[in-house]
Amino acid sequence: MTYKADPQRWDGCLSLGFAHHNNTTHCILYQVQAPLKVQRPFYPEGTAVCHSVILHTAGGMVGGDRLNINLQLKAQAQALVTTAAAGKVYCSKGTVAEQTIAVQVAAGAYLEWLPQETIVFNGAMYQQELRVELETGAMWMGWDITRFGRTARGEKFLAGIWRSHTEVWQQGQPLWIDRQFLKGGTAMLDSPHGLAGQPVVGTLVWIGPVAPELIAKARALWTATNRQGEAGVTTLPQGLLCRYRGPASREVRNWFIEVWNLLRLSCLERSACPPRVWQ
Repeated sequence: MTYKADPQRWDGCLSLGFAHHNNTTHCILYQVQAPLKVQRPFYPEGTAVCHSVILHTAGGMVGGDRLNINLQLKAQAQALVTTAAAGKVYCSKGTVAEQTIAVQVAAGAYLEWLPQETIVFNGAMYQQELRVELETGAMWMGWDITRFGRTARGEKFLAGIWRSHTEVWQQGQPLWIDRQFLKGGTAMLDSPHGLAGQPVVGTLVWIGPVAPELIAKARALWTATNRQGEAGVTTLPQGLLCRYRGPASREVRNWFIEVWNLLRLSCLERSACPPRVWQ
């Protein structure tokens, strides 16, 4: 695809690399181009897991903006990467805002990609692509929470487009490929095959060992509390998939954190450690 130079457009880039040495995961690669920045790595749960927080200093994306994020983990490294605040995609004048994320996780390494929610304004045109490459024995967990329209202001996603394309590969074999497309308007907003009148959707994906009882436990975490939305849990060839459709990003995030904690305790014998920026 060919792009024309646009002085009003942001072309942000970020590359982070992590390596494990002496029982500590270090950030060994740090390259940024505005408007993306990264806070200094920190270790709220000990030196084995490195936490990194991405900042988008422009405050949001507009049509034509392109963000490229590359995350690399070497063998045995463990990292959690999140964002400092909710992402915002503003109304477009006809061009698409794009975010592309490439992830490479080496053998024995584990990455948690846990960004805060993305708010897609009415009239926004947005496309996101995520490709994860895993070596044998690597593990990865990622989630995506999207709100369509600023519902606190009564706004609905009546115009615009949203595309999401995710691929997870291991040693040249596809583990999970997911394509989603939503066009703004009441036909999709109100359809039972679309948003069914709900403004928030969420997806959580875990690639790693899954004991059979974890599926039932993840479902039980949803039904244990009085929830307003709809949710489902299913198995993947080498993992677990959770979906949400409902009224509140807080509701889905709370459930995702519970599932995250369940997976961590089962597979890593370590409880979840939510970053302070989420508070």
